[in-house]
Amino acid sequence: MSETKAVQRFKRKITVENLWMYIIKILAAGKPLKAYEVKKKLEELDIKPATITVYIVLYKMTREGLLETVSLGGETLYRPTEKGLKALSEAKNILEWARRILG
Repeated sequence: MSETKAVQRFKRKITVENLWMYIIKILAAGKPLKAYEVKKKLEELDIKPATITVYIVLYKMTREGLLETVSLGGETLYRPTEKGLKALSEAKNILEWARRILG
């Protein structure tokens, strides 16, 4: 059975349109990563945003203070900040709240 358009929109909204949650989760689980490595980890989760989308989201997250950058050998690596970890926790609480309502 194919997904309805409503389900397709919902899936996109909780994945590609909210990449920041998955990015923080990925970065919190290990060492700082390059943007390309973040994209590969997203793909391993079966989330396949365009490469430029990942770079834009990383830039916006850094600007918002959810991530910080680390320079290593001329490369830029990303890691979550306390603010980013707190935002992820709040987002997870909202998702849990929705799950309880929807059953």
